[in-house]
Amino acid sequence: MAAIVAFAEARDGELRKGAHEAVAAARRLADELGAEVHAVVLGGTGVGERAGELAASGADRIWVGESDALAIYSPEGYRTLLVNLIGEQSGEVVVFPGSAMGRDLAPRVAARLGVEYAADCTDLEVESGDVIATRPRYAGKVFSRVRFSEKPAVISVRPNVFTAAAAAGAGEIRKLDVSLDSADFGAIVREIRASAGEKLDVSEAPVIVSGGRGLRDPENFKLLEDLADALGNAAVGASRAVVDAGWRSHAEQVGQTGKTVAPTLYFAIGISGAIQHLAGMRTSKFIVAINKDPDAPIFKVADYGIVGDLFEILPRLTEEVRNLR
Repeated sequence: MAAIVAFAEARDGELRKGAHEAVAAARRLADELGAEVHAVVLGGTGVGERAGELAASGADRIWVGESDALAIYSPEGYRTLLVNLIGEQSGEVVVFPGSAMGRDLAPRVAARLGVEYAADCTDLEVESGDVIATRPRYAGKVFSRVRFSEKPAVISVRPNVFTAAAAAGAGEIRKLDVSLDSADFGAIVREIRASAGEKLDVSEAPVIVSGGRGLRDPENFKLLEDLADALGNAAVGASRAVVDAGWRSHAEQVGQTGKTVAPTLYFAIGISGAIQHLAGMRTSKFIVAINKDPDAPIFKVADYGIVGDLFEILPRLTEEVRNLR
């Protein structure tokens, strides 16, 4: 039976949210093509302990590659293992999460296979046996539908777009041969230094509270942090202008030159709505804009808009959210 291969990203022995999203996207295609979903989990010793969870997202077969050499992401090593498996299992489609790792690995796999690659897909379907991927282009101004003429089709999916499948897969776990030599690895990472704190990544958060130049001063981002804390499971984002000004970390930047997000709820506070910012968040399910300028472009894409002084609105909004929770 044909296989739809999904790369299930894991870090520090834990499956990332994007792992389930990639498997869910693969499940959607597999149901239409009459294929099986083969999830691939790579990492250090013990990474397979949570692999069985992918069955609930639609994985029929779960390949687990465990090795100390894979504990830290290796573009060349991971690519080699995936390419070998795709060939062995006759993979027709390969799905990657739209994470930093997924976006780095997917084009490497496509290049090695000599096939096309479509990034940041927001929808997948099958027409006359061909896979059709929908993806935004020109900073989100248009959406294109890409038909793949070669197999396997290699794609990455936008975060927070594909949710876990309703029908679970068989979840059969198999060990993957990870016998690689030094020639299969390029540069070797000796150490990763994580930034201080355990902040939720904007690319994975279901709720994002983003701020722009309308906040006037970096210290005023405390208002956004308070709202995010009150909402729970929320991340703080930022526009390019405030990141360039040194107010916030680039890891929080949302937009064309930052991260592309698609949360359930997105707050755009003091953000005018330049096309570069809209390109990174316009596919959010619900957008709430707060801006004192009634003609700000952000209101054209917002589901709910509040025209007023954010310094008066945010404290009251945060208080009401806390009262409700």
